[in-house]
Amino acid sequence: MLLLKHGILLDPYTDTERETDILIGDDGIIADIGDDLQADCPTVDLAGRTVSPGLVDVHVHFRDPGLTHKEDVFTGAAAAAAGGFTTVVCMANTKPVVDEVETLQYVLDKAKQVPINVLQAAAVTKGLKGEELTDFAALHKAGAPGFTDDGINLTNPKLCLEAMIRAKDLAVPLSFHEEQPDFILSPGVNYGSAASVKYGVPGAMPSSEECMIARDIALALRSGARVAFQHVSSGISVEMIRAGKALGADVHAEVTPHHLSMTEEDVLDYGVNARMNPPLRTEHDRRALIEGVKDGTIDMIATDHAPHAAEEKNQPFAKAPSGITGLETSFAVCNTTLVQTGELTRLELLRVMSQNPAEFYGLTGKSVEVGNRAELMIADWEAPVVFTDYRSKSTNTPFTGRPLTGKVCAVVMGDQYLSQE
Repeated sequence: MLLLKHGILLDPYTDTERETDILIGDDGIIADIGDDLQADCPTVDLAGRTVSPGLVDVHVHFRDPGLTHKEDVFTGAAAAAAGGFTTVVCMANTKPVVDEVETLQYVLDKAKQVPINVLQAAAVTKGLKGEELTDFAALHKAGAPGFTDDGINLTNPKLCLEAMIRAKDLAVPLSFHEEQPDFILSPGVNYGSAASVKYGVPGAMPSSEECMIARDIALALRSGARVAFQHVSSGISVEMIRAGKALGADVHAEVTPHHLSMTEEDVLDYGVNARMNPPLRTEHDRRALIEGVKDGTIDMIATDHAPHAAEEKNQPFAKAPSGITGLETSFAVCNTTLVQTGELTRLELLRVMSQNPAEFYGLTGKSVEVGNRAELMIADWEAPVVFTDYRSKSTNTPFTGRPLTGKVCAVVMGDQYLSQE
């Protein structure tokens, strides 16, 4: 058993914000919520701290199997817990690709050995080649919660529609990396930006994202499929997603903490640690992304946690791989950028970092209520924090050393209090 005393319960599922005690049974199930609870068991005084549903990240790369010098299931899970995440969904672009049941089972077997929930999405196409669909039914039955070719644009429109129809029939979601290759003259930096001039690369046009999102909104309307657009970066993309939702498409959108908090100008200062696909864009785009979160056009904040080894990342800009780590810094970056500035309330941030991502994948029982399993984040939203070292194997992030606000103190999984301090 475990008794949490005097915590401020923040639950977006029930719009609850009040101080209370929470008693968790030996089975990890929340047994009681109320004032002045008493029990003969380990007790944690949370005075001044909040207790909420654990964060859910629907877009992470644990690089396992095949690229475990960057990350693996164990270090990725440790990084996730340090960031307040109790559930993550891993992408399929591993080596080998998660396009067969055997590879999927390998990840799920390792996931049983870590304290948080690690889910593994399967690939849409075999080998991420965009030519032949995987066996959706077999992979879903084996435990894949959804399908994605993340990292690769699904360029063939006929195949994309076939994938949507198949996913609709199985009632599983799809998650798409939307970048038309013809408009990416070079990856990792915004087209025509000062950074593209500094590093001698032309960059990626916003049109690369916008045209694919427009196409897939149309296909989602015709197929009825449930589709998420990953790491949206363009203000025009936000407008099109808003229109697609108004038309009745079952479309959803992710945005990363870095696209919410940084612009193309930051690439001048942070170089390869601010190189990502899609790239950081203009301040106008950043403001449009924030407005999209505020009005519900963008449903989810997802890190796109993309670890790389130092020797790989610390190359000349044109040769360095794209992507940054994000699990450990995500809560502080979003709290600093959105809550401390008055853009969102604490409950609104939790809705896009916990409730909406869980509901996109049909995950139930995540609210802080009697009868549900305890999967909780304990946080101090006002604490200053500066990140200097990480649980992840990789440190490719522009947020190292930057003053932020918001500290993850612990996660609770069942009756286990996992301190992150």
